[in-house]
Amino acid sequence: MSALLIVEEPGLGVTAQDFGRPGYRRLGVPISGALDAFLLAAAQALAGAPADSAGLEVLLTGPILRVEAGAVRLGLAGALDVLVTRADGSAQNFNGWRSILLQPGDRAAIRLRRAPAYVCFSGGLLLPPALASRSCYPRAGLPGLAGRPLARGDFLPCGQAMGENLQAPPFQHYDGPIRFIAGPQANSFDASAMPAFCAADWRVTGDFDRMGMRLAGPALLHGPAGAGIVSDGVTPGAIQVPGDGQPIVLLNDCQTSGGYAKIGCVIAADLPRLAHARPGDALRFQQVELAEAASALRSLRRRFALWRQSPHPVKEGLDAAKLWTANLISGATNGG
Repeated sequence: MSALLIVEEPGLGVTAQDFGRPGYRRLGVPISGALDAFLLAAAQALAGAPADSAGLEVLLTGPILRVEAGAVRLGLAGALDVLVTRADGSAQNFNGWRSILLQPGDRAAIRLRRAPAYVCFSGGLLLPPALASRSCYPRAGLPGLAGRPLARGDFLPCGQAMGENLQAPPFQHYDGPIRFIAGPQANSFDASAMPAFCAADWRVTGDFDRMGMRLAGPALLHGPAGAGIVSDGVTPGAIQVPGDGQPIVLLNDCQTSGGYAKIGCVIAADLPRLAHARPGDALRFQQVELAEAASALRSLRRRFALWRQSPHPVKEGLDAAKLWTANLISGATNGG
């Protein structure tokens, strides 16, 4: 059986994402997918959604959703709050890292505190795939939702809610410098560039979207050949340095080739952390070798496997208003 939600307010920067479409970069198609795949997987687990299903990625402001038909269970991962207004007019506030059961007529107003956050649905979003993925890539009009972010009036079909509400502690990423391995053109930079890149505090600029982020700091000097190269392949995590010496870190929606020298590439274990940075934040970078990058990814996967064991049924608190208005013992006015 299926359920249906309607988008009353779309928010900003809200797209349908799953784990992307690998295998098509040779055709010029980006991977796309959730910027933090571990948070998406956490929201899936809390919602009771299939592991290959899509959810909503919230990057700027959250949407308001109303249940039109069926019972829906939302799974919430990340720094967000939800105000649920029930069909009878009562309201409840919820935090993230739990699931919420909604009935027809209920509204969920999602407020983002820190991006990215993810909202998944019981049974997953039942959207048509393109190139084996439901991830939205607006530059090519690929689904999600007609290849665009959420819009007012969109219908979101999903599976009917089953099971029980769950909650879990937040999943925490490694806290430290962003680790990277040397890039294919690392030797094309001046000898001062790599030490400068690792020593500086890099400020995240306002030029930041799902395609990449520009950083501001000391200019990194290129070698005699300059910043330009014959275009070659790039991947999420690649750190390009154009002629102004200010790095650009590519993210999930990045192009498949580029013509700027690359000083490094962020390791897979730390790439999701970049999605949590905000304009004005300071980032530090640390160079590591390939073996350490592989070890860090194994460690991250082990920690998430342990987190998967943590969701447990929600212990709902007492409703004080209902308790005090209930006629529990006729005629009793005090306990004296």
